[in-house]
Amino acid sequence: MTIRVVDLKADAPAAIEQAAVLLWNAFRHRTEDWHDLDVARQEVRDSLAPERISRVAVDESGIVLGWTGAIPSYAGRVWELHPLVVAEARRRQGIGRVLVQDLERVVAARGALTLWLGSDDEHEETTAGGVDLYTDVADAIRHLRKIRGDHPYEFYLRLGFRVTGLLPDANGRGKPDIFFAKRVGT
Repeated sequence: MTIRVVDLKADAPAAIEQAAVLLWNAFRHRTEDWHDLDVARQEVRDSLAPERISRVAVDESGIVLGWTGAIPSYAGRVWELHPLVVAEARRRQGIGRVLVQDLERVVAARGALTLWLGSDDEHEETTAGGVDLYTDVADAIRHLRKIRGDHPYEFYLRLGFRVTGLLPDANGRGKPDIFFAKRVGT
């Protein structure tokens, strides 16, 4: 099967809807952020702002298999990967990797030096979840591991990202956000 990564555009309502459904299906039970389809649709529409990047992986029929985006900061030297989602039936087939590598290329072409992301642990899937990180944040980072579930911790490490921080209690007590970053460009 051939997969292409292309810009998601405002004049592609079917692709926008497919990206929103992917987002909602992937995260509706995992986060408060995209708890209903209307909120997911708004997230996709927000990604179409001129300063942002919004890319989709599509098959030869034009069906959206995955979606990612990026938000600039620090005068465009740093971009946040936000979000990344792949259709459940198509996970672990390299689509996420293709989307991230494509995004790295696109942000680097815009002058980025760093690509970063946050990945919440709301379900104690890593050693950072369910504990008081304030006792020793640096030690928690040093010993961070995935312990169960579908947390993408190992996926991002395989792509060359490094854990650069933890935000304790970001999503409630014992529910941190894990920050990853990677150098891009030359």
